[in-house]
This record gives sequence, C-alpha cells and structure tokens, in this order.
Amino acid sequence: MSHLKFCGVIKSLIVLTIFQIVHISQPLQAKTRPLPPDSRAALFKKAQKLDNGMNISWLEQTWKKDMLSDSTITDNDFVLLKKLGFKTIRLPVAFTWFENKNIPLEEVLNRVTEVWNECKKHDLNLIIDYHAGNLKNDNYSAETPKIIDLWQKVARKYFAESDDKLFFEIYNEPTVSQQIWKDAAYNIVQGIRKVDKKRTLLVGATNYNSIYELSKFVRLADENIIYSFHFYEPFLFTHQGAGWMGDPSATIGVAFPYSVENFPTINPKTKSTYGESDYNKYPRDGNEQSINDKLKGYAKSWSDKYYVPVVCTEYGAFNEHADLDSRCRYIKATRNALKALKIPGIIWEYNGNFSLFSGAPSLDNLPDCMKDAIDYHN
Repeated sequence: MSHLKFCGVIKSLIVLTIFQIVHISQPLQAKTRPLPPDSRAALFKKAQKLDNGMNISWLEQTWKKDMLSDSTITDNDFVLLKKLGFKTIRLPVAFTWFENKNIPLEEVLNRVTEVWNECKKHDLNLIIDYHAGNLKNDNYSAETPKIIDLWQKVARKYFAESDDKLFFEIYNEPTVSQQIWKDAAYNIVQGIRKVDKKRTLLVGATNYNSIYELSKFVRLADENIIYSFHFYEPFLFTHQGAGWMGDPSATIGVAFPYSVENFPTINPKTKSTYGESDYNKYPRDGNEQSINDKLKGYAKSWSDKYYVPVVCTEYGAFNEHADLDSRCRYIKATRNALKALKIPGIIWEYNGNFSLFSGAPSLDNLPDCMKDAIDYHN
C-alpha cells in the first residue's frame, strides 16, 4: 500500500470514529442528563430582567396614618430611580390590613395601578407583593382560600397587562411550617392559574423567605415560577438597634466588615437571645467572603439543583445605627456577590428606615459612597 493510500485509510477511520462517538453518545447523554426545557431557559432570562431593583414600601407601612392617601411618591421619584439605573420596582401591599380596615380592594388597586402606570411610563418592571399577611399554622385551611380569592381578583384586574413586565409575588415572608407552606403555596399558584396562566409568579420559602429554608424547599409543579429569598446576613449588622426586633438587636455600633478594634461590647439585653449567638459569630460572619459563601452555598446551589431561577427580593441595612461607610460597604458587597452569581437583587428600601439616601430621596442626598455601592456614575 502506498504512503498516500495508507494516510487516506487512516484519515477515513478517524472521521468514522468521530462520527460514531458524536452520534452514538448523544442518546446516552440525553437519557442520563436530559437537557432543560427551552421554557425554563427563557424564564432565566426573564428573571435577569428583574435585577437592579428597589422596594417602594409605602403601601405596607401600616403604622402610618392615612397610608392609602399618602402622596409622598410622585413621578419625580420614578424619574430618579430610572436615572440611578434601577430597572424593577417591588411594591409590597398590605392587602389583609386594608381588608380588615374595610377599605375596598378597588381603592387599593387604584393606587397600585398608579404605580404600574409610572412603571410603564419609565420602562420599569413591577412586582406586586402580598405583604403583611395573616397565614398561620392553625388557620391556613381557612386563610389560604382568602389569599386565593384576593389574587384572583388582582389577576383579573391586570389580566391584559404585559406578562413580561408585571409580576406577582404570592406571599411575603411566610412563617408557617414548611409542609403547610408548600401546600398553601401550591394552592395559591393553582388558584391564580385558573385566571391567568401566563403570569410569572414569585414564590419564597418559610422562616421569612430564608435562604436556609429555600435550600430545603422542593420546587412546585409549575414551569413559570421564579423563586425568591431575602438576605439580611449578618443580621447583627443589618438590624442593629431595630426596635421592632427587640432585645436580640439591642447591640449597636456594629461596623461592616468586622474588625477587632471597633467591635462593640454586647448589650446586656442581647444576652441569652439569638442575638448573642449572632454576636459571637460576627467575627467570622461579618465579611464579604461570608456573604459570598452563604449566597452561593444556599441560594445558588438550590437554583442549580432544580434548574430554576432565584431572585433576592430584599437586601439592605437599617440606617439609624449603622454608620454610613459600613452600610455602603455592605450594600456594595451584597450587590457584587449577587451579580457574580447571576442572581437578580432588589434593595430594601427607597424611602423608609433602610433608605440609601441621607434625607429625602434625591440625587443630592445620595452619598458618594452609596453611589459607588450601586454603581451609579454621572
């Protein structure tokens, strides 16, 4: 056999072998590692659009008189949010509270619609969030149908609106047991689907949308859900001095990141509460690496396990006792960690006691370090 013929035979054998490897191995791979559905890939893209979000929390501030008629939020605020680079508004609404006050749902939805119209005007996404609910372990069988009924009315109201821009978050920070919540969440989702089959829904886990409970949650049998969680780790820093949290948050003067030189002495009220455990863990929890590890180890790994998108619908720091520079460093660290993991993030909050601004929201009242934290450039 000539040298040229020999080389030709070898070349043909190589081509045949490659062909067999490619075409024989594909069915095996399909059986052992089935490709994710195209619809799920599209859902990931939709979730990414929710990134750079801000909570506008006025319709959940039940402690304020005449909350529904409050005119603090105006078109100028949406202009500012757009200028700062925010793309999504999350609107927590205390539906149960309004109902208990005998305020007609239509009046509440009129204010929601005002926000939605502003979002459409400024090309912002909107998440309507069921906030401050009354779901408990001992009343879920009676309370769940009420939540379903509410959502069906909301779904009918906004049925014709863009399912690419308007989202429903079915329930904020559930505190019931995991099994009860999975049952309730499934039924709420199915109730909404009877009215609107196309709307993308957000569903979180128990223990206040905990990442730890999310890591133990099993995804629901619905292909159009983005799973949500809240991230306020380390709690000793983010909620220091928060009166509504009581003694566990009594220790103040906690800086981020941790340094031995400026770590305060524990407040005696914090001792013998879970706050004491948080205090003792802060030397290892109070840093950027810990934030990265928790988000990756719980939220991201769960997302990968089920191949479903997740979004952090709340993160931030109480601004009354934490120093500004620490808050800026914390917001930047959490924001960067979320982006590195491709998890959309929504800051809590625009104009409340977690606000990024030093005073009323305005560009002049946004500190330079906070501009850097949210990556705003003139």
